[in-house]
Amino acid sequence: MNIIVCLDNNNGMLFNKRRQSRDRELILRIKELTEGHRLWMNAYSARLFGDDVFVADDFIAEAGTGDYCFIENTPIPTDSIEQIIIYHWNREYPSDTYFDLDISGMKLISRYEFKGYSHDTITEEIYEQQKI
Repeated sequence: MNIIVCLDNNNGMLFNKRRQSRDRELILRIKELTEGHRLWMNAYSARLFGDDVFVADDFIAEAGTGDYCFIENTPIPTDSIEQIIIYHWNREYPSDTYFDLDISGMKLISRYEFKGYSHDTITEEIYEQQKI
C-alpha cells in the first residue's frame, strides 16, 4: 500500500481533530498521481475528493498492494508500506497530531513543487522502501 499525508513545517497533521488546511490543486494532483489505482480513505477525507474514491472506516485494512491510502485523522500503519507520499504545506499551522513515522530507512525517489490554489508552493516528496 502507498500512504499519502499532508504536513506542515513541523510535521503537524491535525489541530483539534481537524485538518490544518486543504487545497483544491493538491486534490487534483493526488487524483492524477493515483489514476488507475484504488484511492482509499475514511468518510472524513472523502468529502474533499468526491465519488472517485473507496471509503471505509477500516480503509487501511482494506487497501491492498498498489493501492493508495489518504490519511488525515487515523494512525499511520507501520507495515506493508510500499511508498509514502508527503505533501508539505510549507507553512506552520497550529497542530496537536503529528506525523511520527520514521522514514529514515526509506529512499527519496522524487521531489516536485507546484503552485496550489491557496498555497504558493506545495512540495510533493515520494519515498519508497529500500530494495535489499
